[in-house]
Amino acid sequence: MLEVRGVEARYGDAQALWGVDLDVGAAEMVCIVGPNGAGKTTLVQTIAGLHPTAAGTIRIDGVDIAALPGHRVCDHGVATVPEGRRVFGHLTVRDNLLLGAYRRTARPVYRTTEAEVYDLFPRLRERARQPAGSLSGGEQQMLAIGRALMARPRLLLLDEPSLGLAPVIVDEVFDALASVTASGVGVLLVEQDVERALEVSDRGYVLIEGRIVASGTPAQLRETAEVRQRVLGM
Repeated sequence: MLEVRGVEARYGDAQALWGVDLDVGAAEMVCIVGPNGAGKTTLVQTIAGLHPTAAGTIRIDGVDIAALPGHRVCDHGVATVPEGRRVFGHLTVRDNLLLGAYRRTARPVYRTTEAEVYDLFPRLRERARQPAGSLSGGEQQMLAIGRALMARPRLLLLDEPSLGLAPVIVDEVFDALASVTASGVGVLLVEQDVERALEVSDRGYVLIEGRIVASGTPAQLRETAEVRQRVLGM
C-alpha cells in the first residue's frame, strides 16, 4: 500500500531525511524507532503532506502523492494522529469526531463509523457531550485516534501516541490499534517507548540522523547494534 522511496526532506539548508525507503502493507503495523532528533516526526509529516518532499516518491497503491498538500493526501486514504493530540478543546467529543468525517467517501457512512469508534473507545461514548478540553490526556489521545478513523483511512500515521500517558491507558490505546490493523488498516507508528513499539509491530525501521540504518522484524531489530546501543542504550 505505502511505498516510500528515496525520500529526502530539508529545513532550509539543513537536511533532515536522506534517501529514506520504507513500506507499509494493509493490515500491518510498522514502527519507526530511533533516538530523539533522528527525523521521525519529519518523516511522518512528509508522508502526510505537512512537510515538503525535497526528493523521492511516496506512493499509495502506486499513486505518487509526494507533491500533494496535506488535504489532498487525505483524499488518498491517509489520516494522521499528530504528536500532542491537538483536539479542539472548546468543541464536544462528538463534534471533534464529526470533523474527521470530512472526506467525500466518509461522510455518507459517518454514523456507522462513529459507532465503530465508540465500540473501540467506550469512554468516548460516555463523554460524547463533554468539551474535549475536559478529558484526561489519555482520553484526548483516544479522541485524536477516533477522529482520524472517522475519515475511513487505509493508512493511519501515529506520532508518539503513548507520550505522557499512564501505562494502563497505553495498554488500551495499543489494544485498540491492534483492532484497527485487524480491520485491514495499515499503521505506521512513531513511538518513544521502543520496547512497546517492537512488541506490537509486525516490522520496524531504525532511523538515525535522518537515515534508515536497519529494518526487519522486532526480533531481528532487537539484535542489531544500532537498536541495542543507540536506541535502547545497551
